[in-house]
Amino acid sequence: MTDIDHLVVTAPDLASGAELVRRALGVELQTGGKHARLGTHNLVLKLGDAVYLEVIAPDPDAPEPGRPRWFELDDRRPPRLAGWAARTSDVRATAAASSEPLGTIAEMSRNDLNWLITIPDDGKLPLGGAGPALIEWRAPHPAAKMRETGCSLVALEAFHPDAQRVSTLLRSISLRDDVSVSRAERPYLVARFQTPAGPRSLGGP
Repeated sequence: MTDIDHLVVTAPDLASGAELVRRALGVELQTGGKHARLGTHNLVLKLGDAVYLEVIAPDPDAPEPGRPRWFELDDRRPPRLAGWAARTSDVRATAAASSEPLGTIAEMSRNDLNWLITIPDDGKLPLGGAGPALIEWRAPHPAAKMRETGCSLVALEAFHPDAQRVSTLLRSISLRDDVSVSRAERPYLVARFQTPAGPRSLGGP
């Protein structure tokens, strides 16, 4: 079984990504850390006991990673809700059961956190972002240490030209959370939240 673990907002730099989230949700993010292996760093926002949002961007102080960065960050696109990750207790078994190739399983660490995650070798987003990365935490979930903001994830909606393909993928990884899947001309995500200012959303075509 898998669950929504976190949402991924990509940006060419952390400041512009944080501003996108601030405008959409009316809250401030907190410092995350660096991913030395892939030359990126992030900011985070708690959305529940085991779910969060991250803004991730290339780290200008890090050397080039010698491979494509994850989440299509080498494209340097404007800030956007680009992808998401599904949590599993056995990433190898879940990846093997997936109807789509979700990437090579990589061992990652940041500060005191350690995890396994699927990363496509070309850095692309599975099904244009409609499909998730798979993640297996080897320590307490990072959301447990994030500050409360009064924000929670209400719904995640995925759009794709081949909606059936996305639905098949989500069934194959036994996703317990209800992610609605609809057809659209190109892939995109919409996330809906409850915030201190009321219902808000992020993402879109």
